Amino acid sequence: MRIIESINQSIEIKQKILEDNRFIQEIRNVAQLCTEAFCNGNKVIFCGNGGSAADAQHLAAEFSGRFYYDRPPLPAEALHVNTSYLTAVANDYSFDEVYARLLKATGHEGDVLIGLSTSGNSKNIINALQKANEMGLITVGFTGETGGAMRNLCDFLLNVPSSDTPRIQEAHIMIGHIVCELVESTLFPREG
Repeated sequence: MRIIESINQSIEIKQKILEDNRFIQEIRNVAQLCTEAFCNGNKVIFCGNGGSAADAQHLAAEFSGRFYYDRPPLPAEALHVNTSYLTAVANDYSFDEVYARLLKATGHEGDVLIGLSTSGNSKNIINALQKANEMGLITVGFTGETGGAMRNLCDFLLNVPSSDTPRIQEAHIMIGHIVCELVESTLFPREG
């Protein structure tokens, strides 16, 4: 039955992540660097396309809103949420430039850019990572198994061990939620 197969596939990928000490450490590293960026007055910026754009916006909201409990907001944003900007730049320049151009306007050294692409080969994400590296931002990639072209552009790479887009995206949101929880609990420890 397809339902059971899909659930089992999702579990298998997450089990692979669970058993990979390097991957677990990389999640910890990303949470730590986001925590340090917030402590230093910097922000965390996300970008993605399609379902990955939805995940980018979701994770930015977890930081700027709240995750588990009430606490001060953290400066995080997803680069695609201004549709007037997005459509104007895509029309006047190229869709490949939409994220790099906005990053040039709003990014600062010490900010963190998290690019989400299941293939690791989305041209607009690659261009944003290249711009981020030029500007001194810390770069993180959420990708699929190979990492694609993003592999060589990211300071930290969370490459989910799969080539199946829906399963990769399910793992991305799990990883993002773990990062949000670790950051929130470190910066705003609950008493008791």
